[in-house]
Amino acid sequence: MAPKSTLVSEGRATPSRIVAWMVIAVALLGMLTFWDERQAAQAALADYGAEQAMIARAAAGSVRASLESHAGTRDDDAIRRSFATRLRALEQPGSVIVLVRPPGATGFLTLDGEPATSAPIEARFAQGEADGAWVRLTHADSAALGLPPRTAIAGIAEVDRGSSGPWSIVLVTSARRERDREERALWRVGLSFVLASAIVVTFGALALRKQRKEFELANRLAVAEAVHTRDERLVRADKLATLGALAAGIAHQVATPLGVIVGRAERLAPRVAHDEKAKHAVAVISEQAQRINRIVRAFLGLARGGVPSLERVEPEEIAHAAVELVSHRFEKAGVELDCAIEEPLPEISCDPRLFEQVIVNLLLNGCDACEDGGHVALSIQAVGETVTFVVEDDGVGITKEAAARATEPFFTTKPAGEGTGLGLAIAREIVTHHRGTLRLEPLAAGGTRASVEVPAAAKDGDA
Repeated sequence: MAPKSTLVSEGRATPSRIVAWMVIAVALLGMLTFWDERQAAQAALADYGAEQAMIARAAAGSVRASLESHAGTRDDDAIRRSFATRLRALEQPGSVIVLVRPPGATGFLTLDGEPATSAPIEARFAQGEADGAWVRLTHADSAALGLPPRTAIAGIAEVDRGSSGPWSIVLVTSARRERDREERALWRVGLSFVLASAIVVTFGALALRKQRKEFELANRLAVAEAVHTRDERLVRADKLATLGALAAGIAHQVATPLGVIVGRAERLAPRVAHDEKAKHAVAVISEQAQRINRIVRAFLGLARGGVPSLERVEPEEIAHAAVELVSHRFEKAGVELDCAIEEPLPEISCDPRLFEQVIVNLLLNGCDACEDGGHVALSIQAVGETVTFVVEDDGVGITKEAAARATEPFFTTKPAGEGTGLGLAIAREIVTHHRGTLRLEPLAAGGTRASVEVPAAAKDGDA
C-alpha cells in the first residue's frame, strides 16, 4: 500500500501544472481578444473604404454637368478647371485631397494641375473596373501625396464622357482618426487584458497558496498518523514480546505440575480399573493435562515465530469440541448455549487444538458477559471461499472504542482480578497465523458479536 503522503498528492494538480494552465489560459485569452479586435478593425476600415468610394461617386455626379457643358471641347485643362471649384470643397488640408485623371492619361493631377503618383491606385486601375472601388494606402504612399504618414483610403469614381473616355476622380482621405480610434481600442483591450491577467494571476496565486497550505497540512497529518501508527506498532510489538516471554515462562512453569498430574493419573489408573466412574475420571484428567500441555507448547511455537501445524478439518468438529469443553461453565452460570451449523460446510486448514481454543475463548467471553438466564449462540457460515464462526450474546455489550482495542494484549473491560486481557490477544494471534480475521462489534439490540473469518481449504486438485 502506498504511503498516505503519496496518496494525498494523487488526484491533486501540482503547482507547476496549475501555473502552466494559467499561462496557457491567459495566452489564449489574449490571442482571442486581440484577434477579435483586429477583425473588428479590419471590418471598420472596409466600411470606411466603401464610404469613401460612395463619396467619390457622389462627387463625380456633381461634376457631370461641367463635362456636358464642355462636350465639344478637347481641352482637358479647361475641363479640369471648370469642375475644380466644385471638387475643391471636398478637400481638407492634411486630411483629404482630390485627384483627377483625364481620359487616356497614365498619371493623376491635383485640382491645381500638379502631377501626382500613387502605385497602389495605379495598380487598381490596371486591374480594371475601378469605378466604385477603394484602395488602402500605406504610410509612405500617404506621405508621397502630401498627407500625414498614416494609413489612407482612396475612393475611386469615373464619369463617362462618351467616345473620348471617362474622367476618373480619386478621393484620398487619411484614416488617421479611424486608426487612432482603433489604436485606442487596442489599448483598451490591452489594458483589459492586463487587468484580467492580473486578476487571474492573483486568484491563481491565492489558489496555489491555499493548495500549498492544504498540501502541507495533509502531509503533516499523514506524518503524524504514520508516527502514531508506528508508535502503536511498537507498543503492540512490545506487548507481543512480553506475551511471548510470558508464554515461555508459563510453558516452563506448567510443564512440571502437568508432568506430576499425568504421572499420578497413570499410577491411579490400575487401582481404579474395576471402578468405571473412577477409571473415566482418571482418563479425563490425563487427557486434559496432555491437552493443556499441547496447547501451551503450540502457542509457545507461535510466539517464537513458528508456523502452526495445519490439518484439513471440518468446521463443525471444531465447533462441537469447543461446545463440549465449555458446556459445564454455561450450566454453572445459567446461560443457554445454542449451536447452529449449516451443512455442508467446506473444510478449513488449521491447527485443531489452537483453533478450538479460539472458539472456546469467544464462547467463555460471551458467557461471562451474560447474567443468569442469558443466551449465547454459535453459528458457522460459508460464503464464497471463506468460513466464518460467529458468537453472539445478549449480555452487557461492548462499546465501539472497547471493541477496537479488545484484541490488544493486557486490555480488558472486566473488573480487576476477573480478566487478564490476554484471551482475545492470544485468539487474534492464532487467527492471524491462520490467515484469518477476528472482529468484535456491538449489537444494536445489546450484546456483542464476535466473528472469526478464515479461508476455506483448497479443494483437491487446486493449486
